Amino acid sequence: VQLQASGGGLVQTGGSLRLSCAASGRVSRDHALGWFRQAPGKEREFLATVGGRYDGTSYADAVKGRFTISRDNAKNTVYLQMNNLKPEDTAVYYCALGSTIVTIRRNQRYWGQGTQVTVSS
Repeated sequence: VQLQASGGGLVQTGGSLRLSCAASGRVSRDHALGWFRQAPGKEREFLATVGGRYDGTSYADAVKGRFTISRDNAKNTVYLQMNNLKPEDTAVYYCALGSTIVTIRRNQRYWGQGTQVTVSS
């Protein structure tokens, strides 16, 4: 399995970005896909995940209401729509694949390469 993240960039406070992560290889519709981020000097943190056919979505409190995760199974792609961005959202954003929306928070089977998001004040 390979995950290719894209869509990062520089945006002003209050702006929006949409990240994409294309999955290839042995990816099942039942796998959970998720987004994480890591800011300089901080640990990687969970942001959001979307499950397989019946598992729904789950978000970290820090981004609930501002970020929306979605997936297109026909394209094996997961998206993260980020609105009302703040300087504290500056980080490298990673996509990941896991088993379920519960287990992916702690156990990730595959990682993408990361895409930089910088929010200027």
